[in-house]
Amino acid sequence: MSETLRRSRIATALLFLLYGALIGTWTARIPAVKQQLGLSDGRLSIALVGLALGAVTGMQLSGRLVDRYGSRRIMIPAALVDGCFLLPVAAAPSLVTLTAALFVFGVVHGVLNIAMNARAVEIERAAERPIMSSFHAVYSIGGFLGAVLGGATAAAGLRPLGTFAVVAVLGAALAWWSRGWSAALTDPGDAPAGGAGEAGARQVPLSGVLMLGTLALCALVGEGAAADWSTVYLRDSLESTEGFAAAAFAAFFIAMTAGRLTGDRLAARFGAVRLVRGCGLLAAAGLGTALLIGQPVAGVIGFGCLGAGLSCVAPQVFSAAGHRNPQRPAQAIARVASIGWLGFFAGPVLIGGAAEVFGLPMALSIPVLLALLVAVAAGALRPAREPGAEILSRR
Repeated sequence: MSETLRRSRIATALLFLLYGALIGTWTARIPAVKQQLGLSDGRLSIALVGLALGAVTGMQLSGRLVDRYGSRRIMIPAALVDGCFLLPVAAAPSLVTLTAALFVFGVVHGVLNIAMNARAVEIERAAERPIMSSFHAVYSIGGFLGAVLGGATAAAGLRPLGTFAVVAVLGAALAWWSRGWSAALTDPGDAPAGGAGEAGARQVPLSGVLMLGTLALCALVGEGAAADWSTVYLRDSLESTEGFAAAAFAAFFIAMTAGRLTGDRLAARFGAVRLVRGCGLLAAAGLGTALLIGQPVAGVIGFGCLGAGLSCVAPQVFSAAGHRNPQRPAQAIARVASIGWLGFFAGPVLIGGAAEVFGLPMALSIPVLLALLVAVAAGALRPAREPGAEILSRR
């Protein structure tokens, strides 16, 4: 890899780190914001819907902007201001203003999501080898660091506004530092607007978006289930201690990060289709067996298998969407990501509703079945048979 490409890869990876850190910090301070406004769980969920709607709106907006103006011109300004939009969230005096503030934060966060993923596809295409999983691994690490920062500031007695001010300053500094290095890679979107590229983007339909989005949705239902229900399952259904129950999500997170760190090498060796098919089978077999055994240790191992199995699905899906639609990569990724986000937010709600009727152990079979669906439908990752479509091997 050339020095130019290496520098651009590092700069983009830093934005993935920033993206994860911001959402991790927000997640860690949700209880404080909830207490600050005296919200019930139901009223808080209304505000969180605002965040989800804002993110989807930002993703769709970003797809069009990136394909027209280039990923670098969109992702750097979005990264510079993203953390600043957490400040109105912390200062919101009511549920209405909190929902509005989260919507706006979601819009900017969604814009950054698509712009940096589109940039990652451009770098991957230039490198001519799989590297998308490594970017998503950095995102996972950023989420962990953000949660640690949020927890540390909470323990120090800092209010959410102070926490978000710290992360906004650090995030802006990180984005500004990446700005110089990200300029090193020529952006396909840097051609003047209104040229042949824009005309082609209007004429060429998106390919395979719905099926790829379905794969993303299936994976993100599992991620949301692990985040919201793994500790509850061990503590309430398996009657483990609260401390041991927390090990379930820790195992999921560690296994997912490790899987993403090794995912690029596995994709290069086996191809995206075989990798994702194997990942789906691992996730389904691991969690499914743990649910049948019904013991705390098995539960921790099962959620670890779920994390390892789901780790490579979203990166490979985003990469496939961008490479399959080289004239409209950002819009393809935006649509796939939007469908996936529906799974992340709606999945835990679906599992909660099923748990009320059938019990949580049975409800957790939903991500098991969806992981099997990922394994069956992994062939959707094969590239279209068009000139220039097969940048990477996707056996």
